[in-house]
Amino acid sequence: MRFDDPAFAAPFDLAAPSFAALLSHQAPQALDAAFRTAEASMPTHVEGTTVLALTYAGDGQGVVMAGDRRATAGNVISKRDVRKVFEADAWSAVAVSGVAGPAMELAKVFATELEHYEKVEGAPLSLEGKANKLAQMVRANLPMAMQGLVVVPLFAGYDPRGTTARIYEFDAAGGRYEEKRFASTGSGGRDARGSLKARYRADLARDEAVSMAIEALWDAADEDSATGGPDVVRGIYPLVAIIDVDGYRELADDDIAARVEQVIASRRI
Repeated sequence: MRFDDPAFAAPFDLAAPSFAALLSHQAPQALDAAFRTAEASMPTHVEGTTVLALTYAGDGQGVVMAGDRRATAGNVISKRDVRKVFEADAWSAVAVSGVAGPAMELAKVFATELEHYEKVEGAPLSLEGKANKLAQMVRANLPMAMQGLVVVPLFAGYDPRGTTARIYEFDAAGGRYEEKRFASTGSGGRDARGSLKARYRADLARDEAVSMAIEALWDAADEDSATGGPDVVRGIYPLVAIIDVDGYRELADDDIAARVEQVIASRRI
């Protein structure tokens, strides 16, 4: 066989020394079968859905973080009361979306890392330092994200040194982006963001920000089947946390239920 024979030259094309390219040229059916096998072998996993955060400054600076309670596995509701908002430390919180198991583990390990740093150094990490640490942890999950096990958190907190509230968004590769007004992520993130964008004001009071977060989650649930709305029958409501000069705290279900009733009354046709 001659070296200039196309049948010989094609497999050893040095301009594109890729085994995948070779396989697609010589045996495309084998490449297709490999991808089908990989897809079929992926385990069914539970996913968390919509979380959001928004800042307020009308009666002192602070940030409200909220998340719905539904987790899905494909088109099936797997859990109705999943926690997606976690206290990171006394001045910050992390909300998670994506694959539920790794996301919850990331939030708990992140809180442990911050606690360890404070014990060793004698002082808490700065808010930006916390966001950088979380970005490193998200980046470390990139190999799993490439296999479909994506974790995308939302981080927010109050900086007692600068007396400001800040929000940080992340992408699956560990990119960190600061947002001064509001942010959302998850399957209903686009709908929640649209709701917040239509209503947000820089001079929001804390109670207004809480009600706005609940309305945004309602709007997301109205458009996205993977986002759970308030379940008044079972008494399951969105989890809402406030972080300000007084630190991290969560609102009681009774308070959330009363606000949900107001939303229902305002939207009843």
